[in-house]
Amino acid sequence: MRSLLTAAGSAVVMCASLAASPLFAQTAPQTITVTSPTLVAGQTMPKQHTPDGRNDSPALSWSNVPAGTKEFIVICEDPEAGNPPPFVHWVIYKIPGSAKGLPEALPIDTATPMPAGLEGAVQGLNGFRRPVYRGPAPPPGNPHPYHFVVYALDTALAAPKAGVPAMGRAELLEAMKGHVLGQGELVAMYGRNRTQ
Repeated sequence: MRSLLTAAGSAVVMCASLAASPLFAQTAPQTITVTSPTLVAGQTMPKQHTPDGRNDSPALSWSNVPAGTKEFIVICEDPEAGNPPPFVHWVIYKIPGSAKGLPEALPIDTATPMPAGLEGAVQGLNGFRRPVYRGPAPPPGNPHPYHFVVYALDTALAAPKAGVPAMGRAELLEAMKGHVLGQGELVAMYGRNRTQ
């Protein structure tokens, strides 16, 4: 219960801080509904989405998308880890505005093309400075909350130039200032015991 309350509190704090930030393109950003066939809000994430399993990125779907959306960004972060927090597990941006979500198990190497409908999408740098999904592997103890945050933008961000690394969370937050039409998130939990 304490972990769920912590996750809920983290979500409220994050939403409140973003609402007061210059990220949004309008004063009342639209709330995007984020769902997944395998992730349930406040519940334990299946091991298939962690290094304890296959480490597959989860499928995500979104609805109630703002009119005028040109691109989406998805960031998965753990507000209870990192120095400083949050620790970033996944960044994917330049998702076409026509996309309704992401399929499970996106490519883990940059040489493999994105699935149909996601052409041009870029996996940014995670907390390990690698452009891939890296699922939760927290130290033994209380479960951590993992926020899968979806942003809808009113503009198209620049694609990475040849030989230049993709953007990470901090660079993306700077690049999308004033361009966020809407935001939504799904928060799942994951913990490990001392035998893992």
